[in-house]
Amino acid sequence: MTMSKWAQRVNPVVQNIPPSGIRKFFDLVSEMKGVISLGVGEPDFVTPWHIREACIYSLEKGYTMYTSNWGLLELREAVAAELHNTYNVQYNPRNEILITVGVSEALDLAMRTLLQPGDEVLIPEPSYVSYAPCTTLAGGRPVFLPTSLENGFQISADQVRQAITSNTRALLLCYPNNPTGAVMEREELARIAEVAMEHDLVVISDEIYDRLTYVGQHTCMSSFPGMRERTILLNGFSKAYAMTGWRVGYAAGNPDFIGAMTKIHQYSMLCTPITGQMAALEALKNGKAGMRRMVEHYNRRRHLVVQAFKDMGVPCFEPGGAFYAFPQISVTGLNSEQFAEELLKEEQVALVPGNAFGNSGEGFARVSYAASIDDLSEAFRRMARFVRRCGVRPRVISAPAQISAIQQEGICQTL
Repeated sequence: MTMSKWAQRVNPVVQNIPPSGIRKFFDLVSEMKGVISLGVGEPDFVTPWHIREACIYSLEKGYTMYTSNWGLLELREAVAAELHNTYNVQYNPRNEILITVGVSEALDLAMRTLLQPGDEVLIPEPSYVSYAPCTTLAGGRPVFLPTSLENGFQISADQVRQAITSNTRALLLCYPNNPTGAVMEREELARIAEVAMEHDLVVISDEIYDRLTYVGQHTCMSSFPGMRERTILLNGFSKAYAMTGWRVGYAAGNPDFIGAMTKIHQYSMLCTPITGQMAALEALKNGKAGMRRMVEHYNRRRHLVVQAFKDMGVPCFEPGGAFYAFPQISVTGLNSEQFAEELLKEEQVALVPGNAFGNSGEGFARVSYAASIDDLSEAFRRMARFVRRCGVRPRVISAPAQISAIQQEGICQTL
């Protein structure tokens, strides 16, 4: 197809980046009625009232101005205290922590700070949809490290070592993982850290799901000996505190990296909105109890959702973190996109085809269990009907009945 006059003016790098596999699919959802969406990675909980109230009170007091490019010092001090108390890693809040517009901006800043044209970034796959495009937009080249159900969707130190070339500059990690929910074993993560030091790699560690860890204990990459200086730690408030729309994240690292990221930030975003920063400060000060209750609820759903898939005859990886299930839908005889499109068309249930997260995701689908209890229950009834029509024999007569047990847990969507 011939490009228009104006399309020819668009940077070819941008032209060649495909649209998000998540958003592209959910454009279809917006045009349909009665759809139950288990696709978007967003908590179904409303931001706790005391956090919203802190924001309202800050507005009443007239906090409507710019903050420092770095973010509110009080918030940076709270972040530093949180990282020290949780992982025993110390950061100077004045020059080693930057408050960003969500973790998405922090990732973009890290890429643009580190990469020169042609530099390679190692990325475990399946991977979150923005990782490869952000690498490309910064002039780098994504190099994927495929994982599978058989290895628990974890990468190995040997796999990292074998992928390194003279152009490799960074390793991008996201554990607990989106989309699989996989959690890295501490011992293997320590071996990966040794490889990073051996080959002088920088590690960009996206730890947005750190508090949503159900199996074992989350390991902060910066906490390994020798890794603090070569790790850019990314985190935020969206998932653990149900604050997706507030768009507050942060990056922590050595002052050279964070200072360079702040230069880009000050010429693009200037600063994170003060209202979101005030809310985030309240979350760190007084939000732990509400966050723990949310995590408990997700953990209950996790067990029941995985069991519901297995009972309907669909193998499902048991996630150790985040709030996603990653069922192996290839047993239906359909590929990922066919499964997602036909399920949407026939049963009005929306999920994300696994290949949206790279070639390693083909044959799977991402299902978010951060959805209302009623929606989960009804969605699994519909999915059970669909997979039966595909010829999959259920392990039990009433597979979706498993998910209805969630309703007996008495889970409330507001905290």
